[in-house]
Amino acid sequence: MPVRPLAGAAALMSLMMLTPAGAQVPQPVPRPQPAALTAVQPIADAPAKELFGRVTAPAAQPPLAARSIGFYSKGCVAGAKALPIDGATWQVMRLSRNRNWGHPDLIAVLEHLAMRVPRETSWPGLLVGDISQPRGGPMLTGHASHQIGLDADVWLNPMPPRRLSGEEREKISAISVVAKDWLDIDPNIWTPDHLKVIRLAALEPRVERVLVNPAIKKALCREAGSDRSWLSKVRPYWGHNYHMHIRITCPAGSDGCRPQAAPPRGDGCGSDLAWWFTDEVMNPKKPAKPVKPKPPMTLAALPPACRSVLVAP
Repeated sequence: MPVRPLAGAAALMSLMMLTPAGAQVPQPVPRPQPAALTAVQPIADAPAKELFGRVTAPAAQPPLAARSIGFYSKGCVAGAKALPIDGATWQVMRLSRNRNWGHPDLIAVLEHLAMRVPRETSWPGLLVGDISQPRGGPMLTGHASHQIGLDADVWLNPMPPRRLSGEEREKISAISVVAKDWLDIDPNIWTPDHLKVIRLAALEPRVERVLVNPAIKKALCREAGSDRSWLSKVRPYWGHNYHMHIRITCPAGSDGCRPQAAPPRGDGCGSDLAWWFTDEVMNPKKPAKPVKPKPPMTLAALPPACRSVLVAP
C-alpha cells in the first residue's frame, strides 16, 4: 500500500506529541512504542533534535540490528539498549531526560566498569549521567556529541550507599573537583580514588578516550606514578569538571560508524597539556563581531540511514 506523505508541519507535530513534558523512564519497565512516521522526506529540513528528542523508545531489533551510524556528533543509533536505572554498583541520574540508552557495547562497558570500581576503590559505585537518546541523534538540550550511543557521562562523585529517589536524582548536583581558578584540582574534593576511577575507565579495552577538564589531566599526570600507559586515552577538554566523558570505539557490525582519530602517542602531559593553561585559553579575546549561532542540524544533514532509524517501529 503506498505511503501518503504528510505535510512537513503535520509530521513534525505528530512526532513532538510522542513524549509528554517531563516524562520519566522507569527502566527496565517497557515504554510504549512511538507511533511510526508515515513519511520522512517532507520533514527532512526539520531540526533533527525535535525529531529524535521526542522519541521515547529505541528502534526495535529486529528489523534493525544494533549499530552506530555516523559520527559521534552527527548520527544516530539503531537497536539501542537501556542501562537499567539501578544496578548493584551504579545509579542513573536525571531520569526525566530519558538518556540512559546506548549501543549494547557501551552498556556492557559501563556495567563492567561499575562492577570494578567498588572492588578497587572505596566508592560503592558510579552515578551515571547522560548516555544517548533512545535512537540517538541530536538532543533538545546540551551535548553536541552523544548521538550514536557510544558516549557516556559518569559523575566524578561516588554513588551513595543507598538508593536515591527519583526526586533526588533530578535535584542533586554533581560536585566539581576543579579549583575555582581552573588551574588545578580542588585538594578539598580530589582524592586518590578519583584517579583510580578515571584510570579504570581508561583501561577498559573498548574505551577510545576519556575526556576530563585540563586541571584534572594535570593532576593525573602528576600523580599517575610509573605506569603511564593509560594516560594517552585521557584527553583534556573544556568543562568536564563535574564528570568524565567516556567514549568507546566504533563497534563491530557498525559499518556506517565513522571513528575518531586515535589519541596522540605518549602520556599527553607535555606541551599539548600546557597549552590549556595559556592566556589564549584562560583569557580568550572577545570576537570583534558577535558570532552568529549555527542553525540547528536538520534530518537531511544526518546519514541517510538515520531516517530509517527514525521511522522504524
